Amino acid sequence: MKKILLVDDDQALSELLCEYLTEEGYVSTPALTGTQGLSLAQTQQFDLIVLDIMLPGMNGIEVLKQLRHEDVSTPILMLTAKGGDVDRILGLELGADDYVPKPCNPRELLARIKAILRRSQQVVQAQGSLTIYSARMEALYKQTKLNLTGAEFKMLELLNQSLGNIINKEVLCEQALGRKLTRYDRSVDVHVSNLRKKLVDAGAGNDIIVNQRGTGYLLKPE
Repeated sequence: MKKILLVDDDQALSELLCEYLTEEGYVSTPALTGTQGLSLAQTQQFDLIVLDIMLPGMNGIEVLKQLRHEDVSTPILMLTAKGGDVDRILGLELGADDYVPKPCNPRELLARIKAILRRSQQVVQAQGSLTIYSARMEALYKQTKLNLTGAEFKMLELLNQSLGNIINKEVLCEQALGRKLTRYDRSVDVHVSNLRKKLVDAGAGNDIIVNQRGTGYLLKPE
């Protein structure tokens, strides 16, 4: 049975979601503060963490940042306030796997949990020297671990899934950063540039990620 840590200070909602998840066959552990949730995530093994952003004291972003800093790779689903785009984008860039706006429908939350758990069981291996572990949000190049941000990892994963084919910037922005690409937005280019540098530092060629001007990017097969 999959173990889920639910960190939310709304006790009534937490009890409701824990009951619902238990009925669906999951083992749910509640935490009402960010500090308590962080401690549980550091000392116990969970398959997934549902983490509210708006927590008293240590908020969800701080918990997420600390866990990823400690290389805790447990998948994390953020609960965000409706319309909280800044928090959502920041969460994804710090390494969150997905988000659900509050108030959330338990069925939607369950669907997102199932999707993340399916992804977390996958190991994606490219041709050549690149290996991607979706479960741990970890990537290696020639056995050298790449120190990637959440956004960089998601972009590398997307590029790897379409190895040798162009992915346009709109898709990279929507699927890796969780928002639509706007005019004059250079965020995708910045993330890809940083990703390329880290790959080159690990021994890849300068042309491992090719920029198709005006279109998008492709990861070059070896």
